[in-house]
This record gives sequence, structure tokens and C-alpha cells, in this order.
Amino acid sequence: MTIRTILVDDESLALQGLQLRLEPHQDVEIIDTCSNGREAIRSIKTHKPDLVFLDIQMPGFDGFSVVQGLLEKEPPLFVFVTAYSDHALRAFEAQAVDYLMKPVDEARLADTLERVRVRLAEKRGVEEVDRLKEVLAEVAPEAAENVEGVEDAHSSSRYEKMINIKDRGQIFRVDVDSIEKIDAAGDYMCIYTGDNTLILRETMKDLEKRLDPRRFQRVHRSTIVNLDQVRQVKPHTNGECFLVLGSGQQVKVSRSYRDVVARFVH
Repeated sequence: MTIRTILVDDESLALQGLQLRLEPHQDVEIIDTCSNGREAIRSIKTHKPDLVFLDIQMPGFDGFSVVQGLLEKEPPLFVFVTAYSDHALRAFEAQAVDYLMKPVDEARLADTLERVRVRLAEKRGVEEVDRLKEVLAEVAPEAAENVEGVEDAHSSSRYEKMINIKDRGQIFRVDVDSIEKIDAAGDYMCIYTGDNTLILRETMKDLEKRLDPRRFQRVHRSTIVNLDQVRQVKPHTNGECFLVLGSGQQVKVSRSYRDVVARFVH
């Protein structure tokens, strides 16, 4: 799978540096580079890339304006690259895949590209199923119903099995099966694996998209639980309850999320 990519930055040295860091990733094909926002919009509409690395602060037309200018089209995936950390929240609100600080760290870039690969595989898989359903609906309507099974099988494979977490100067490869629960702390996620706690710089909304919703469910406004790790359900007052996890930790389920508990009651 080739990732057709456009780089956008008004600093030529920054463009060159990013190109050099992308060279080891053989599936990344740089199809164009742009030095300002207006150029970027024209190039994106012309080339229809899979991915755009986009500087935020550019004269005239900044990175957020580029995203805004493409809303009426099906946009590519965006990764914001900037020297200023104070734009992080807006970047994630703009549904960016990630937010990289200059100079771009090679390990951080590798983590970002892995996330991009997952997103693209998910998108292309859905498109393939949709095309198949359209064809079957025309030539064999009765067979089109069987495609739902294909769709279900694909849905389980499109979510991440491993998550890379950079914490305390190291990169940890975490098997999602080992995750018991996830707590939100502002723009950071606390990942609990029973014997370890890691901090991931990501919004809960973005992280939820990477995890299979049939297994990972919110039980509180700021808590996600791996349902496979639930060992016991303990009723509590006022319609609330506690889930007892494999490690013995107890997580309160608020009344707003009581439907999550219903699947344990037969």
C-alpha cells in the first residue's frame, strides 16, 4: 500500500528535513511539496493525496485555513507539523491524525505513520465493501445480503492490535488485549495494563476511533474499559454499579452508561 503524500511548509529547510526523515519509509511516496496554503489547496484538489503533512503557521493562509478550504471535498489525512505547541488542541479538533513538533523526532514520526496506515487500511476496506455491495445489488441482489458478514469480519481487523506509547523517553509497544482501562486526564490518556500505567498524549475521541467498540466501551465520561477484562459486576446505589477487572481494580459505571452493563446480564 503506497501512501501518496504532499508536504506543505513555507520554510524550505523544514521541507527538506521532513523529506529526509520520510525516506526510510518506503511506502511513503512524496508526490508534491508546497510553500504556502493556497498552493496546498490547489495541489490537494489536483493530486488527491492520501496524506498531507501541513505546517500551521504560514503567511496569508495558515494550515487550519487549508483544512477549512477542503471541507466540501473528501479530505486526505492531515498531520500538522509546527514549532509551536499551543496549537495542539485545535489540531485534534480539526481531526488531524497527529501533531508533530519541529524538528520532527524520527521515532515519533514512525508512530504517526503507523497510525496513518491503520486509518488508510480502514478507509480502503470500507470502500471495497461498498463497491462490492453496489455491484452485487445490480447483478445478484440475493448475494448482496451476504456481504454484511464480510463487513463484520473486516470491522474487527481494522482496529489496532498494538499501540505505540512514548512515555518517559521510551517507546512502549502495548498489546490492546492487555489494556484494562483508560482514564482521560485533559489531553492525555492514562493507559492501565494491570501491571503498568503509561501516559499517551492523545484525546479520548481520537483514541476511541482506534479501538474496537465491541470490546472497549466508555463507562464514565472520562473512562474506557476493556469489557474482556471484566470479572465481576457489583451493583451499587442509585442505579450505578462497579466493574471488577482482572487486576482487582474496581471501576464505577455511571448511570448514563448503564447499557454497557446490560450485556453481562443474560
